[in-house]
Amino acid sequence: MTSPSASSTAAARVPQADRTRAMRARLLEATVELLVERGFAGTSTTLVSDRAGVSRGAQLHHFPTKNDLVVAAVEHLTERRGAELAEAVAHLPTGGRRTRAVVEMLGDHFASPVFAAALELWVAARTDDALLAAVGPLEQRVGREAHRMTVAALGVDESRPGVRELVQATLDLVRGLGLASTITDDSARRRRILREWADVLDRELDRDDDEGTQE
Repeated sequence: MTSPSASSTAAARVPQADRTRAMRARLLEATVELLVERGFAGTSTTLVSDRAGVSRGAQLHHFPTKNDLVVAAVEHLTERRGAELAEAVAHLPTGGRRTRAVVEMLGDHFASPVFAAALELWVAARTDDALLAAVGPLEQRVGREAHRMTVAALGVDESRPGVRELVQATLDLVRGLGLASTITDDSARRRRILREWADVLDRELDRDDDEGTQE
């Protein structure tokens, strides 16, 4: 068994900057979890510090108010959402089922807990000017990045007439389905809709000539 003095010595070897980053990460992850579980109104700084295992004093030092904490969580969410999409794109198949895989990947992403937490922030920001000032620009950035990733994943040329609109329609569709999934589990219906939409994309983008018809 490690003695208390040994544990203290080991902790002391960890640079203060690393300990601070780890603590902030725990607070931000706890904030995201509580936004999903309890919504914006039900998320408090006290609950966050308890969930993160961080003292109230330490939390207040870094995030004096709930909005400070939530704004930081927005940025944290932005990074997580981008990383999750990039990871999913890296594992997409090639060939005739590519379009369906891309569309289903997007559907899964926008039905994930990360999207649910972001949705809570959108709703709260509608009536909170300070939160809106933080959420608005970040969501615009997320939207542009999601669009760019979708274009790259589909391997399409946006200079062709109608392609940009089809990509944006795809993103609007999966966001709407993601919103519906916050009320009830409709994953089976979502997959049926996305399969049909993938077939529409293949026809409209003339991908069948290059990749073959999806099964």
